[in-house]
Amino acid sequence: MTAVNVYQQRPNDEAKAQSPLHHADLPSLVGKGRKNAGVILREKKFLGHLTLRGDGHDPAFAAGVHKALGLELPAALTLVSKGETSLQWLGPDEWLLIVPGGEEFAAEQKLREALGQLHIQIVNVSGGQQILELSGPDVRRVLMKSTSYDVHPSNFPVGKAVGTVFAKSQLVIRRTGEETWELLVRRSFSDYWWLWLQDAAAEYGLSVQA
Repeated sequence: MTAVNVYQQRPNDEAKAQSPLHHADLPSLVGKGRKNAGVILREKKFLGHLTLRGDGHDPAFAAGVHKALGLELPAALTLVSKGETSLQWLGPDEWLLIVPGGEEFAAEQKLREALGQLHIQIVNVSGGQQILELSGPDVRRVLMKSTSYDVHPSNFPVGKAVGTVFAKSQLVIRRTGEETWELLVRRSFSDYWWLWLQDAAAEYGLSVQA
């Protein structure tokens, strides 16, 4: 196996971190939305995002992932989670690992140690994407406005995650609770999604949560 140098890519605390929507100043909007809003938006900032590739049919690979993360490999179009850590299926040999901010380096080290001599790839993609969390009784109605993908509970149960067209671009929709959904978006499209969601949720009331 070729030696791989793994190093800490996260800046130290002296570096000023800015979320993709920092200029929108979402904290200043907390508590200013309509009372009993049908849609609540939260920017899940500064999480660690890692893509993992390997042979999902190899029992040794699945066992190594479980040993490192305490999570089973998710089946197609699903995600599994434990606390603030989640593992999502992206393709037959690719998964997305999301961990609390600052833990991505340790997670990568654990995976490489547990997977030993197996042929794998781990890439830190934290800077290129983010998660917007939507919760509330009217979120599904907003999604129905935004995508042609069937988000009815019978087709989109809790734990499902799919990449799809949303408005005029693409993202990943993840259902994490009965009334909680996540949009996994590319950083460069964050402005677009923020403007779109404000418009799509206007009739139900949109509230921003810290």
